[in-house]
Amino acid sequence: MTSAAESLSASRAAVRRRDRWWRTVSPYVFISPFYITFLIFGLLPIGFSLVVSLTNWRGTARPQFIGLQNYATLLQDPGLPKALLNTVYVWIGSVPTMIFLALIFAVILNSRLVRGRNAFRTVYFLPQVTSLVITGLVFGQLFSTSFGLVNTVLVAVGGNAINWLADPRFMKAVLVMALVWRWVGNDMVIMLAGLNSIPGDIYEAAIVDGASGVQSFFFITVPLMRPVILFDFVITTIGIFGLFAEPFVLFGPGGGVKQAGLVTGTLIYQYSFQLFKFGYGAAVAWVVGVIIIFFSMLQLRLGNREAT
Repeated sequence: MTSAAESLSASRAAVRRRDRWWRTVSPYVFISPFYITFLIFGLLPIGFSLVVSLTNWRGTARPQFIGLQNYATLLQDPGLPKALLNTVYVWIGSVPTMIFLALIFAVILNSRLVRGRNAFRTVYFLPQVTSLVITGLVFGQLFSTSFGLVNTVLVAVGGNAINWLADPRFMKAVLVMALVWRWVGNDMVIMLAGLNSIPGDIYEAAIVDGASGVQSFFFITVPLMRPVILFDFVITTIGIFGLFAEPFVLFGPGGGVKQAGLVTGTLIYQYSFQLFKFGYGAAVAWVVGVIIIFFSMLQLRLGNREAT
């Protein structure tokens, strides 16, 4: 009897140890697919690109290690400053405009006085589900010199046709308009989510105190939406510096006339997949990545400082 009792007690202890072990390990088992996927498709490619940036690999022969020579060559490459400057111009023209319009649209569509709010939300969000390539093709047709709708309207009202896609003065403007059209709906959804988190009692108290709609917007909505606006600024900045499809379709990989449409995304593509300088293209990508991190940290720092 004693032996049977000891065996039963040992068996129960083993079951308890196994249960404790499973309760400790099971959370990691369930979240492991994400980390495995991130390791394979995230960290490993990032690490591989860093290694490639230290070589002169052209995709055929074995890569030859050259150290920091690609980065030294970048300091004398006129293409990178040109692409960065164009990207900054596009950022200045598109990001503040997108976020401002998104906030205004979100406030309007969040109002109970607007009928058919869901229909308008769908309409504003439709460009977001449009293919990036299709967006570039549509705007290329709209601003075509010979048969574009924009030039047709300009000539009809007595103006002159403009070579939108081959004049450096207007090329970035076309790209900015394409970006605003496509992405403002996405930003609007983010703003709507932020607006829904603001308690309605605050607005009701402001109305009782005699605040107008404009005053409520500037003194309640904007301050409480500051974290959402800051988040939108950061992710939109990252998107602009990784821009590729729209400028590629509108102006080609070379950026068009005088490289006025050349941005960082098309520059990396040009070096990597046209000239087959994979090592040099990876070095450009890493420099752009560091710049993105710098701008993102700067925006977060400035945003947090204003919040305090």
